[in-house]
Amino acid sequence: MEPKTEKKAATAAPAAKKPVAKKAAAPAKGKTIVVVMHGSTTCVKPGMRETLAGLGLRKPRDSRTLEDTPSVRGMVRKVRHLVHIEGETA
Repeated sequence: MEPKTEKKAATAAPAAKKPVAKKAAAPAKGKTIVVVMHGSTTCVKPGMRETLAGLGLRKPRDSRTLEDTPSVRGMVRKVRHLVHIEGETA
């Protein structure tokens, strides 16, 4: 019996390298707000949990300084019963 010989597949071009993720740019030197979480995520709908995660808040008494943009204000408005704005800077 002869040993089996494996057929070598034609070598394809190497896979393209994935682009390296760039670091997020620092917020512009504009208005910022300090958002503090004062409620718990227990018995909260999943969409609200995701919104809190998007704001960078994980547990009660967490605070984040965020850029004062319409999208951030909308996220705060969605979970207004769980967070409050502690301070605003110009």
